[in-house]
Amino acid sequence: MSKPGIAILKLKLKKEDDRTVARLFLVLIGVSILMSALKPGLFLKGNNFISMATQFPEYGLMAIGISLTMISGGIDLAVVGTANLSAIIAAKYLIATVPRGTPADQALGPILLAIALALLVGLAAGGVSGVLIAGFKIPAILATLGTQQLFTGFAIVLTDGKPLSRLPALYSKIGNKELFGFLPVPFLLYAAAAAAVGFTLTRTVFGLKLFLVGTNAKAALYAGIENKIILIKTYMFSGLLSSLAGLIMMARANSAKADYGAVYTLQCVLIAVLGGVDPNGGFGTIRGVTLAVLILQFLSSGLNMFDHISNFYRDVIWGGVLILALIVNWIIARRNEKVRPRLTG
Repeated sequence: MSKPGIAILKLKLKKEDDRTVARLFLVLIGVSILMSALKPGLFLKGNNFISMATQFPEYGLMAIGISLTMISGGIDLAVVGTANLSAIIAAKYLIATVPRGTPADQALGPILLAIALALLVGLAAGGVSGVLIAGFKIPAILATLGTQQLFTGFAIVLTDGKPLSRLPALYSKIGNKELFGFLPVPFLLYAAAAAAVGFTLTRTVFGLKLFLVGTNAKAALYAGIENKIILIKTYMFSGLLSSLAGLIMMARANSAKADYGAVYTLQCVLIAVLGGVDPNGGFGTIRGVTLAVLILQFLSSGLNMFDHISNFYRDVIWGGVLILALIVNWIIARRNEKVRPRLTG
């Protein structure tokens, strides 16, 4: 694609990004006003916001990973399996190398190695999905369903289906720490990861190539882009983010288990779609995904404040919101069909 064509594409993507962010920001304000009006004594408390900032990074990071793969024209349904497998391997390493009662200064080194090990597992897991999709041409939804079952199976074998506990107290202490009394470490990790991914998408050659591959893979190939490499790297990024989410879950629960966060997959897909990521590929924004994460967290926390609303209705609500978001995005896409180009060369 020519440089003027790339410049036009960037401009139109930015305009659509701005419209998506503005729309989601209004929804976020609306949800905040609604919950504040219904439960002012609970929702507006400082502790509630700290609690929300501690909770959403787990699935927020996995939602960013799924969003990246959706931008490429695929999807990663193995994020939860990757997160749990990474956490379990890190936990087994910590249990084996840090006996109970180990001083904090001696436990720090193994903790850092365990974190590095978990991140490497995430990269490898994402690489497996990427190779299946890019190398063997297996549809992304089938390949990642398979790897989700594979990774979960490995996790069950490694733990006999039981939670791994007896982790060093220092790990949980660091993972649940609140800097300055109001900034949870998980929130800071999410903010750093979101900023890094957002920069990668908008300011690097890789990000541009990813959008081109998702918009029209054949045209991207003819333009000299190595589609296979881009796809494999994308799924490795998703695996890396999932492993980071797994480490956060492990710190929160002070343990690791094969089925932690089992409900997160649907929520992450919902967040991606609600955040404006095109399920067909070619468009998405981390700003939109982050706003969608906050909308979902505000809704979830608000629903928890109503004693008469059972948690069993949660999947029904999320499924309904997902379908509604798909319909709204379809209507908007039809309206903008003449505005947003599809690459043909």
